[in-house]
Amino acid sequence: MSIANGEGVKLEEADTDNLPVSSSSPANFSGRIDLSSYAFTPASLIKNEALSSSKTASPHRHSIQTHSPGTTPHQRAPATKTPSLKRSSSTTPLPSPSKKPKRPKPTGYAPPSTYAHLPELTDILAPSLHLLFIGLNPGLTTASQGHAYAHPSNRFWSLVHSSGITTRRLRPEEDGTLLDWGCGNTNIVARPTRNGGELGRGEMDGNVGVLVGKVAKWRPEAVCVVGKGIWESIFRVLKGRSLKKDEFAYGWQEGERLGVEEDGIDVENGEAINGWEGARVFVACELLLSPVLALAVPNYTASGPKSP
Repeated sequence: MSIANGEGVKLEEADTDNLPVSSSSPANFSGRIDLSSYAFTPASLIKNEALSSSKTASPHRHSIQTHSPGTTPHQRAPATKTPSLKRSSSTTPLPSPSKKPKRPKPTGYAPPSTYAHLPELTDILAPSLHLLFIGLNPGLTTASQGHAYAHPSNRFWSLVHSSGITTRRLRPEEDGTLLDWGCGNTNIVARPTRNGGELGRGEMDGNVGVLVGKVAKWRPEAVCVVGKGIWESIFRVLKGRSLKKDEFAYGWQEGERLGVEEDGIDVENGEAINGWEGARVFVACELLLSPVLALAVPNYTASGPKSP
């Protein structure tokens, strides 16, 4: 059946797929599928052709994927993992470490005229004390307020309470009530400074004689030296040499006494002097202020001194 118009040709081509296939004649795909496009070609030949074409067509080199030795052309070689570098995001800040409170840096020596406008701190002394605290020197806040260890950051009063010396935490303005607990307070250097770095070593050593005289006069049963540097100065003057590292440990200084006196006559008033064995020495730091009264004085309790 012949169809003359072009529209019929289109219909004929569209309907040929629904016609029954005759078994007598084989299927013919000539002109529709190019089987040569699906023919197997060795990878080495593809590589050589690609290299030759790249040399003639473009000066740039192209990477060709080939199979690794020991694999077939249809098998992919195992991929090697390249370690990745972790980079911190600029938008995400790293957690900052916890900041410790900064302590003021010690300054250099300051002459007495620097703080001459500030008064010296009054000692808290009485005869036959159970314990006499010996500090370095008054700070500026202490000198301004006229009370011992008055700076808010100073832990002295808190440690005195936690050690069992007092039954409650005293305020700096209550420093005079130390006498009610059988305690007193003095310093190796009387003049105030911003910190201990403004004192000279010779200045400390030069006041040891005055300090020993106070101890000998008031005769406490024990002294609590608040700081290693104070004891080093006392030791250096009394022994005539520096304190060795293996000779020191915080706490009781075994065999050491302060303010020892022998029997004799007072050259000022001619009165007889009864000998005294001196006060025991306890060196404390901020982390070590144990109940020294309970150790030094058997008849002392935290509620106050007992009557003998």
